[in-house]
Amino acid sequence: MGEFRYRLEKKTPRTGNGGVTRGASVKEFPASVGVAGVSMRLAPGAMRELHWHANAAEWAYVVSGACRTTIVHPDGSAYVDTFNAGDVWYFPRGYGHSIQGIGPGECHFILIFDNGDFSEDHTFSVTDFLARMPAEAVAQNLGLSAAEVATLPKKEVYFAQGPVPDDASNISASRAHPELVAKHRYPLMAQEPRRVPGGGTQRIVTVDDFPISKTMAGSVIELEVGAMRELHWHPNADEWQYFLEGSAEVGVFLAEGKAVIDQYEAGDIGYAPMGSGHYIRNTGKGVCRVLLGFNNGHYQAIDMSEWIAGTPRDVLKTNLGLTGETVEKLPKGTVFLAKGK
Repeated sequence: MGEFRYRLEKKTPRTGNGGVTRGASVKEFPASVGVAGVSMRLAPGAMRELHWHANAAEWAYVVSGACRTTIVHPDGSAYVDTFNAGDVWYFPRGYGHSIQGIGPGECHFILIFDNGDFSEDHTFSVTDFLARMPAEAVAQNLGLSAAEVATLPKKEVYFAQGPVPDDASNISASRAHPELVAKHRYPLMAQEPRRVPGGGTQRIVTVDDFPISKTMAGSVIELEVGAMRELHWHPNADEWQYFLEGSAEVGVFLAEGKAVIDQYEAGDIGYAPMGSGHYIRNTGKGVCRVLLGFNNGHYQAIDMSEWIAGTPRDVLKTNLGLTGETVEKLPKGTVFLAKGK
């Protein structure tokens, strides 16, 4: 493992009834102090049971397949939504929710949490809650008999395998035309991307587009062969990276003469602390796709090319020790995704 790289998909997973999960918090990935992440897979009908997170909000990106989520708000309102590949969800800290694969194949999604100390193993699950409370209290609360309470699970279920949901029983099925953007769902990959010919594309979702996602923003960048997300930094957030496809080199600059350069492949995660300079360069023979998560609902970036373009030429000449002729070759506008050579 590199200082800012962790081989998430090579980690021994936690498995259960129809589910597989791999997670990395600051405990496993010490550099990732502000963000934690989980890669989870659910078979058709398999459910990540009703649960909540006390110390982090959850932002998710569906890599492949489809799933259904449920969530309850403090005001008692409840939402049921279906997600497909390329969709994003956001669940505020402490809100109870569940996730279920709906087929036809496995559903794979990435969960990103706005707290590096978060651990998927330390969540509050409904079965664990009910199992630890006095049977009399549970019976009174749920209107069940003592015999019926005795049939409830005696410990946390975590993953539960059930049938694929019948859409006819889906609460949201009453909507003839579900909204493209729902309260908890944003179709990120349906968004028209920012394009740089020869460089690639970027799709990004912030609280401005997805109002409930107050503490997190996310992006998918596709880099063409040899292309690079230019030298830049984020003044307001840490950047958590999950490499979806291809291979890349990432450099992170930490000031005081320190920089870390690592090589990444699909399934790896990376991290750039708030304010640290960094880049991502496609080193493979095909497209490199990277999912980026930020622990701030607002996206901010300062790109090297924009800084250079906005600085007087004489300042650049003096600061960089360049001739006037060379200074004139420097960027005069934004580069963002630098083309491969």
